[in-house]
Amino acid sequence: MTSTRYGVRTPPPRSAPVGGGRSRGGGVPLWRHIDWVLVGAVALVTSFGALMVYSVTRGPVPPYDTSFVKRVIMFMVIGAVLMAATAMVDYRRLRDYWPFIYGGSVLMLVLVLIPGVGESRSGTQGWFQLGPFQLQPSEMAKLGMIIGFAGLASQFRGDLDNPRILMLLGLCGLPMGLVMLQPDLGTTLVSVAVAFALLLVAGVRPRLLGVLALGAVVVTTLVLTSGVLKEYQVARLTTYVRQDQEATSEKDEETRYNLEQAKLAIGSGGFTGQGLFRGTQTNNAFVPEQRTDFIFTAVGEQLGFLGAAGLLTALGVIVWRIWRTAQLARDDFGMLLCTGIMVMIVIQSFENIGMTVGIMPITGIPLPFMSYGGSALLTMCISIGMVLSVHMRRFS
Repeated sequence: MTSTRYGVRTPPPRSAPVGGGRSRGGGVPLWRHIDWVLVGAVALVTSFGALMVYSVTRGPVPPYDTSFVKRVIMFMVIGAVLMAATAMVDYRRLRDYWPFIYGGSVLMLVLVLIPGVGESRSGTQGWFQLGPFQLQPSEMAKLGMIIGFAGLASQFRGDLDNPRILMLLGLCGLPMGLVMLQPDLGTTLVSVAVAFALLLVAGVRPRLLGVLALGAVVVTTLVLTSGVLKEYQVARLTTYVRQDQEATSEKDEETRYNLEQAKLAIGSGGFTGQGLFRGTQTNNAFVPEQRTDFIFTAVGEQLGFLGAAGLLTALGVIVWRIWRTAQLARDDFGMLLCTGIMVMIVIQSFENIGMTVGIMPITGIPLPFMSYGGSALLTMCISIGMVLSVHMRRFS
C-alpha cells in the first residue's frame, strides 16, 4: 500500500535499506541509486550557461576576453565537487543539525549588514569580500531557510496547531527581514514564495494561507512607501506596472531602457536566432547585466526560440526530477527539503525570464545554473547534491 504524507503519495518501505557506501546486507552500492538524469540535466545547463557567459563577455574583436568564462568554469568544478560531496552525506544528518545550519545562515545575514564587514554593491549591502572573490550570504540563506523549515516541520509530524505555525512563520520571516534590510528585493520575493509553498505542503489550511497572503500584500505596500527600498528598486516596480506611460524620473528612464533593450534582443532572435556570438544587442553590450541577470536575452537573441525552448526544457527536466525525488522521499524531512529546492528553482527561473520579457518586475534575480556568479551557482550545486542524497537513500 501507499501512504499519504503532507498530500504527497509515497511508496512503501523497502526491505533493503541503504547505508553509507553500500546497501546493508551486501546490496547494491549507493552510487547505483544516483539520479543520472538529474546530474546530466544540471551539467548540460551549467555548461550552456558558461558558453553564453563567454558569448557576451569575450568582446567583439580578437583577442577575446576569457577571464569571465574561466571563473565560471572554476566555479563549475568547485560546484561539481560540492554536489558530489553533499550527495554522499546522508541528508538525514541535516535534519539532526538544522538549528546550526539555519543559525549560521542567519548569522551571516547579520554580519553582512555591518559596515566594514559586509560590502555594498549597487546600493545593496549584501556581500563579503574574500580576497579576489565575493560571497553573497543571501543565496545561502535561502537554502538555510529551506533546511530549517524542513527540520522543524518534520518534528511536528503533520500536527500543525497555531503556535507551531507561528514558529514556522518566524523561522521564515527572520532571514527574509534581514535580506530586506540590505535591501535585496528579489531574494526576499523568492523566499516568500518558497515559504508559502512549504507551508501549503506541510499542511497549513489554504484559508490561513490566504490571510497570510493578504498580510504579505500589506507589508509589501508598507515597504514600498517607507523608504526602505532604494530609488532604483522602486523604479523597477513602478516601471513594471506603468510600462505604457512616460518615465517620471531618471531611474525610471534607466529601468525602461534596460527593459526595452532586453525585449529588443529577445524579439530580434526570431525562431533560430542570429547565431552564436552574433547577437547585435548582447555581443555589443547594449543589454545591461547581460552576463548575470539578463543572460536569457543572449539565449533568445543568438539562438532564438529554439535555443530558449531547449533551455526551458532542460530546466523543466531538472524540476521534474526533483519533484519525483520529493515523491520518493522516505521521510517528511526529505520530502520538504526537495519541495523547497524545487520551488526555489521554479520561482527564480520564472522571475528571471519573466523580467526579461516584461511580464515580471526587474528584481535582480539570477537564472539558476546559467547566470554568472559564484555564490548562486555553488548554492544551486549544493542544493542538487541534497536532492541526490534523498534520491540515493529512497530505499532506506
